[in-house]
Amino acid sequence: MPNNPTRPAFGVDVFLSRTDPRNRAASAGRAVALAGVVLPLFLIGILKFTQVEIDALKPLIGGTPWLAWLYPVFGEAGASYLLGVVEIITAALFVASPWSALAGVAAGALGSLTFAVTTSTMFALPIWEGSLGGFPWLNATGQFLIKDVALLGISLLVFGGGAASLSRGHNPGSGGHAVRG
Repeated sequence: MPNNPTRPAFGVDVFLSRTDPRNRAASAGRAVALAGVVLPLFLIGILKFTQVEIDALKPLIGGTPWLAWLYPVFGEAGASYLLGVVEIITAALFVASPWSALAGVAAGALGSLTFAVTTSTMFALPIWEGSLGGFPWLNATGQFLIKDVALLGISLLVFGGGAASLSRGHNPGSGGHAVRG
């Protein structure tokens, strides 16, 4: 297989020069997007090990039929700890994703699953502010959850970029460089 340049996870034209403003803007956008996923995953992930977050999750998990099973299986603290571990691991994989296509696939898959689940809770929980007449006015829960739509999109982009690199035969641990055949 020839040694072809790798297309980054967000599809930037690799044939633009490094000094081209379009490439610099796209690179900055990728970095900000990754930070925008890593920071909440890590910071909220470590918070899952505190009583404050264990208590905050009760209405979210308990009020969502497809998540309520977590409490009988793991207990309130155990469910929170499990989510925290998944979020921290996912954040670490996102950090590694620019250098490893395999990490990108894993991060994108875990992130997509995480954010698909969190956005799905908007269908089970009250997210509209009743005192303002409901839709389109989000309440505090809705404001917290709506951002996960963007995080889901970024996760899908990272997953797709990593999967595309792997399918082109790029070495998952070499910064996306092609495997020499």
